[in-house]
Amino acid sequence: MTYFSGVYENKRVLVTGHTGFKGSWLTSWLLRLGAEVCGYSDSVPTTPSLFEDAAVASSIRHETGDIRDAARLRNLISDFRPDFVFHLAAQAIVSTSYANPLATIDVNVMGTASVLEALRFVDWPCNAVIITSDKAYLNVEWIWGYRENDRLGGKDVYSASKGAAELIFASYWHSFFSGARSPVRLATARAGNVIGGGDWAADRIIADCIRAWQRGQAVNIRSPRATRPWQHVLEPLSGYLHLGARLESTESIHGDSYNFGPKAEQNATVLELLTSLAEIWGFHKDDTVYNVTNDIPFHEASLLKLSIDKAIAELKWMPTLDYAECVDLTGSWYRDVVKNGGDARAITNDQIMRYEQLAKERARVWTR
Repeated sequence: MTYFSGVYENKRVLVTGHTGFKGSWLTSWLLRLGAEVCGYSDSVPTTPSLFEDAAVASSIRHETGDIRDAARLRNLISDFRPDFVFHLAAQAIVSTSYANPLATIDVNVMGTASVLEALRFVDWPCNAVIITSDKAYLNVEWIWGYRENDRLGGKDVYSASKGAAELIFASYWHSFFSGARSPVRLATARAGNVIGGGDWAADRIIADCIRAWQRGQAVNIRSPRATRPWQHVLEPLSGYLHLGARLESTESIHGDSYNFGPKAEQNATVLELLTSLAEIWGFHKDDTVYNVTNDIPFHEASLLKLSIDKAIAELKWMPTLDYAECVDLTGSWYRDVVKNGGDARAITNDQIMRYEQLAKERARVWTR
């Protein structure tokens, strides 16, 4: 079956941040699509990790280095000569940004600048998708989804670092990549509230649940009524891959930005998500699976969602899963891998295949 018009088959793809949760899923999918992948990250960010459990390194060129090292990146890109670049490397944890604000700014802003600086010297056709976050928008906590032309910024360091990365992208594009100045085409992608199997990052609700439930304990949650537009990790990844493919064929989207998010009706509270996961894990109805704590060490937005109208209109991209399917894929991964000892690589690939099949049945544009 050919997906994304077959553009990734036998192509060289550089993924920064490939050892992280989203990076490991993206790399696994690219391998299924027939790509030759080179990954560049400073370390494996968690223990356990999807990257190690699914043995991702065994099938790719695995490079270790600092995303802020522009010279190293330039040499790597010159040697590997990628057809596509997906930049995911970042400091991605909000709580960490409160503990280490300068490091968060440095990695997220200067890391993005280093990737763009390295791409500035590319003299062959190359398409780059720079992934930032829904947190790039100045969140005024309104009920509407943020659009790509809404104000960037942030009330906290993490959000500000993502907004700043977008500004750096815009300045580099206008200065070095617009028009016929370069054979490189670029775009940014924004998504948030991603869930899925293999996420073990600190202060993530699902990872916290699984760690507690493995110990036979109830999980502590801070904001049970907080509403989030939950989406499975494969949803935005399909958007990133589709955007990369469209960059190759469509010059008009060069330099643009796109939101990728779930269907509008997929908003659910933390408590609703946790209850669904507990059922998949195997808890009984009367079991105590969570405790509510008043310990809220940093500001958390009560609502943040994106408008995906532009991706629908210009890229013809649509999310595939409904809320129940999103939660089922997530919960069943942890149940099958963590609780039942299944093979993480096989189960991850099976879920990618299941997602592809659902997208094909629902006539998503990237499956044609």
